[in-house]
Amino acid sequence: METPLAELEAALGHGFAKPALLVRALTHRSLAHQRAQSKDPAATSGQGTLSGDNERLEFLGDAVLGLMVGEALFLLHPEWSEGELTRVRAQLVSRQHMAEVANAIGLGEHLRLSRGEDRSGLRSKSTVLSNTMEAVIGALFLDGGLEPARGFVRRYVMGDAVEQLAEELRSGAALGNYKSALQEYLQASRAGTPIYKVKSESGPDHRKRFLVEVRLKSAEGEPGKPLARGTGSTKKHAEQDAARRALARLTAAHQPVPGAEVEESAQS
Repeated sequence: METPLAELEAALGHGFAKPALLVRALTHRSLAHQRAQSKDPAATSGQGTLSGDNERLEFLGDAVLGLMVGEALFLLHPEWSEGELTRVRAQLVSRQHMAEVANAIGLGEHLRLSRGEDRSGLRSKSTVLSNTMEAVIGALFLDGGLEPARGFVRRYVMGDAVEQLAEELRSGAALGNYKSALQEYLQASRAGTPIYKVKSESGPDHRKRFLVEVRLKSAEGEPGKPLARGTGSTKKHAEQDAARRALARLTAAHQPVPGAEVEESAQS
């Protein structure tokens, strides 16, 4: 197998006995369609049907992912109810989280796209990244069985995210949605509403990094002091990170929200 895919195998923790499975998992339907139109022999199997795209592997990987995450949560947290298990699993298998997992292993660099879609920036789209990540999990399962898939899911999909989500369950926060949780916290303090502003962008198009600042907008409409800053591969991810940091800072020592005392005094 060529070196770039060998690097991906190392990140996945599995050497493929059938490398074609991994290649197929990385192949977007746009490339399969492009090859079919050009009558590329690589686009057809012995039966003359398209063999290149990863959509069937994505279907399988989605099922394997759900099973592996469900199994791990069931074993790790015997104290959780069915509803709590379901809520945490939904966050772990979400498109946003799976795209973050894909970015963590540099999956976007290995996607096989048509020339047009590659130029359009599809390589960095969260939907494509998450779908391809599921296809790769499906390929792991077909090539090596449950153990390689289980190992990858526990290492990258679960990781530290499980404990973060468990803490949110304990605190009663809006699970997986720090922006909602921060807004509820500020509203309860009658301090105002959070506003988000992109402070900077960096990196190439396929690996953008955004720096976002969250400030407090008072009843008078003036933005107050910054509450926190966050980073992410998309603006939404960076906003969630900023909200998470602000919420952690405000709740760690039960700090009053800046401006809350003034508003409360004015209302008394």
